Amino acid sequence: MAISTLQKLASRISKIPSLSLPSRAIIARSSASDAAAPRSSSAKVSDRIVKLFAIDPDGHRQNVVGLSGHTLLKALTNKGLIDPASHRHEEIDACSAECEVHIAQEWLEKLPPATEDEEYVLRKSSRNRILNKHARLGCQVILTQEMQGMVVAVPEPRPWDTP
Repeated sequence: MAISTLQKLASRISKIPSLSLPSRAIIARSSASDAAAPRSSSAKVSDRIVKLFAIDPDGHRQNVVGLSGHTLLKALTNKGLIDPASHRHEEIDACSAECEVHIAQEWLEKLPPATEDEEYVLRKSSRNRILNKHARLGCQVILTQEMQGMVVAVPEPRPWDTP
């Protein structure tokens, strides 16, 4: 019942002309993640754990634990691989791509495709304005149970991103 209510609400909100495209995308994404991962009152946190591997800028492999329904960015900031203060924007149109990650090819193919907004932000922030095919924004990747074992690389910060 709650899922159908969320879907109806998302449908109504998407028709409001005053909402920006990024706001609609956030609402649709949160509704989709709620619908994809229904939770009962007896659901255990352990059932939502997603274990990933991250390659830090020094080339070391790190074990990362996230929760399905949360973003990849949240899992990486909890591990200390991305500075949480560097990514404090709620909407993608204010994004500076400081949460850019590179995802291994076999996992990249299993993710939903990047939106046009995400590709624009990644291209805008790249040095030569060419989109790296492995690049995604960690704030736009929603973790699911199917991502168990996914490998991501956290690139070193670009000179203009460091204080």
